[in-house]
Amino acid sequence: MSANQNKTAIVTGASRGIGVALAKRLAADGFAVVINYANSAEAAEELAETLKSQGHKAIAIKADIARPDAVTALFDKTITAFGGVDVIVNNAGVMTVQPIADMNDATYDAMMDINIRGTFNMLREGAKHLRDQGRVINFSTTALHLKLPGYAVYNASKAAVEAMTGVYAKELRGRQITVNTVAPGPVATELFLNGKTEEQVSQLANMAPMERLGQPDDIAGVVSFLAGPDSFWVNGQTIRANGGLA
Repeated sequence: MSANQNKTAIVTGASRGIGVALAKRLAADGFAVVINYANSAEAAEELAETLKSQGHKAIAIKADIARPDAVTALFDKTITAFGGVDVIVNNAGVMTVQPIADMNDATYDAMMDINIRGTFNMLREGAKHLRDQGRVINFSTTALHLKLPGYAVYNASKAAVEAMTGVYAKELRGRQITVNTVAPGPVATELFLNGKTEEQVSQLANMAPMERLGQPDDIAGVVSFLAGPDSFWVNGQTIRANGGLA
């Protein structure tokens, strides 16, 4: 029997991109998986049905994580369905690349609401409901360390996530819960590739010593480690999963 049997993982933003790979990997690791989504109901339900057809436990739950009441409902529905919460993966996020001078208030607000407030809402509710020996895995970005033009506001939102990670780990002292952040480099998802020329993609791929873009499964492997028993002594850290890019 898997060490993760009878444990539950919530993955936010799990209906597309990296989130799909995370949900699939955690299900394969033995977790009951909650596929959180905001808008992509069809994709989320399809993923849940696929996982269940493979013998896994899975459910799709809609929740706008920027809203505290929606996050409370997400945890309540998870506990009703599976009995508790053991792992939180704060994968949901939005990114607009635009110079500060050109960015409007709505774009700024959207990144702050999802990337910071959404993570904060999940952490606040998680503090109430996470079972002892649980795991929290936040998401940042390697772009934070590259300081590329156009990424200022996005980077600022992810810097806040990294800042919360180390403090939250200490706030959960005594419960054997680890809290870490994964900071991917460029990953070949539809969201990343959309709007980029072949030349741009090739240039980004060759920046890392591994000479390719990351794949969703590369990130899922890191999350799998952090969600499992072997990562107990890794706590309050940011892991840059980027193939050596930075």
